[in-house]
Amino acid sequence: MDSRVIVITSGKGGVGKTTTTSNLAVALARAGRRVVAVDADIGLRNLDVVMGLENRVVYNFIDVLEGNCRLNQALVRDKRVDNLFLLPAAQTRTKDAVSSEQMEELCALLREEFEYVLIDSPAGIESGFRNAAVGADEALVIATPEVPSVRDADRIIGLLESMGKAPIRLIVNRLRSQMVRDGEMLDVTDVLDILAIELIGVVPEDDSVVKSANRGEPLTFSDASPAALAFQRISMRLTGKDVPFPKFDEENGRGLFAGIRKLFGMKS
Repeated sequence: MDSRVIVITSGKGGVGKTTTTSNLAVALARAGRRVVAVDADIGLRNLDVVMGLENRVVYNFIDVLEGNCRLNQALVRDKRVDNLFLLPAAQTRTKDAVSSEQMEELCALLREEFEYVLIDSPAGIESGFRNAAVGADEALVIATPEVPSVRDADRIIGLLESMGKAPIRLIVNRLRSQMVRDGEMLDVTDVLDILAIELIGVVPEDDSVVKSANRGEPLTFSDASPAALAFQRISMRLTGKDVPFPKFDEENGRGLFAGIRKLFGMKS
């Protein structure tokens, strides 16, 4: 099977990796792709909750690697959409319970079963991130249009490049157009100028994201909200479709950008 293993990561925690993973997984599965969402955040798993599958988890991927169960026993099938599965992380283990070699082995197993393997990476740059990324072919980096998030994403991109991951593409999450217009938030062009990787999607700030996470129903099960439409467009671009980007307000953010160039060693 032609398979793509994609790690979804960021430098900073709380920028929307798990939300992005769940919504892209649902959107791809609804489009007829065979998809597994893998929670690689050992000890702090949340993907099962966000996807509404926490009550059906019996085994986890460490059980598979340690031979306590078969892969198909650990996979949780989402009954709401064909071809969508969750592979949960262990909740009572630590990140050193799995090695890079074992994660590569796991990804090899998943390649045989799925077209898309989406790996929800833990935050930070330590062993958890490296294990999540080691078996991936490509990466989606999530950043919010805030200086700390962009600065951390810049570090992550460098690490991914050193690991030979390609392509590395950017999702700008939680964009607030009014704050951009007021010069209080970086605009999309600012973030692209700093990070210098391909943009694959922009997700606006949307209250429905929190509500959907609390309900365990990813937004892409429906087509209503602005964030849902944004995630659907990203999933289509992942499959190779040429989907135009909406126009974003980017009028006054450049003054803010000019003030932070020195943080990234960039010339004015």
